[in-house]
Formats: sequence, structure tokens, C-alpha cells
Amino acid sequence: MNVVSAVVVLVVSMIRFLALLLLAAPVYAGDNHVHVEQVGSGDNVDLTVDQIGYDNIINFTFAHQNNVFDFMQQGNGNSISWVSYWGSGKSWGGDVDGTGNSEEVDQFDGATYGRHIWGNNNTVEVWQDGEHTFNLDIHADSTDVDLWQEGSGVHYAHSYFYGSADGSDVDLTQKGNANHNAQIRLQGTQPTTLNLLQQGSTNQSYNLTQTCYTTGGCTVNVTQGN
Repeated sequence: MNVVSAVVVLVVSMIRFLALLLLAAPVYAGDNHVHVEQVGSGDNVDLTVDQIGYDNIINFTFAHQNNVFDFMQQGNGNSISWVSYWGSGKSWGGDVDGTGNSEEVDQFDGATYGRHIWGNNNTVEVWQDGEHTFNLDIHADSTDVDLWQEGSGVHYAHSYFYGSADGSDVDLTQKGNANHNAQIRLQGTQPTTLNLLQQGSTNQSYNLTQTCYTTGGCTVNVTQGN
């Protein structure tokens, strides 16, 4: 065998060896971080992000109007924009400071969702399957919240309106074979509506603080049971 042939055989052998290593080693899709910050003065942005795997993170800050956000996470340990502190401005985690924005989120297999909303007339729809935590702080009027938590694992929902919640609707559903806990705060001079459903064979609890100054009254519907 000449030198050229020997080199070719060696290269081919190394390629086959590396291919076997790749086939033998597990491949994981995780630890993916997506950070989006809206700059400039543009409105009407459509943003879609799908993450499949584990320990994935989505952090984003938007400060303008009429944007549409669509997020999907599948896998354990995923999270969407949550910090234990809050304040207005892009330096804070998970801020939506504009008006007329719409956010739709689907999370599977256990995840954390968090958001701080400072603009009026926003809509948040979140569906979570598995053991989940939902944290939403709202500092604005006319914001509609629709949360659905189901599946096994503990379900926790925190939806607080700081200041006025005028004209806001909150719909929370917690179902499945797990403990359900909801913390809600509503207040304002215009009507607000809360619909809370907790269903399952395990512990169900909620804490509601609602201050209603309007003569039109506010609405509270709470259903618990199997």
C-alpha cells in the first residue's frame, strides 16, 4: 500500500469512528436562551418562538403597540421571562410596556411563566400542561388574562393588578391531579370580572383581594370540586 492509500484509509477509519461516537452518544436539545429586545419606534411586530427540549429560556422586552407574541415550550425546566423584582423599563425582565399587545403561550411538561405589564388594553393567554408556575404583575387598565393549567404536578397562579384594574377580566382554570393555588388581586373604579375554576381530587385554595369602587359592581365566580 502506498502512502496516499494509507492516508485515505486512515481518514476513512477516523470518519467511521466519529460517526459511531455520534450514534452512541445521546443528543439533547436544551439550554437554549432566546433574548429579544424591541428597539426603535416600530409597532405591529409578529414574534413566534418554539422551543423543544429542556432548560430553555425566553426573555424579551417590548415597549410599543399592537404586537403579537406566540410562544411554545415543550420539555422540563423551561421558563419565560420571570424575575422576582419588577419595575417599568427594558432593564427589567419580561416587560410589556406598550398598548394593544397580544400574547399566546403554550407550555408542556413543567415550566415557569412570568410577565410585567405596564400598558393598557393588552391580552395574555397561557396554557400550561404539567407542574407549572404562573406569575403576572399588571400595572394597567383593560388587560384580559386567560390562564389554563392542567395535568399532574402542582399548579400555582399569581395574577396581581397594582393600581387600577379598570375593565379587566381574569379567567383562571386549574385542573388535574395536583394541588391548586391561586393568588389574585383586583381593584379599580370600573367593573372587573374574575372567573376561577379549581377542579380535582387534591387540595384547592385561593386568596382574593378585590377592591371595587364602581357603582356598577364587580363580578366574582369561584367553582371548586372534583
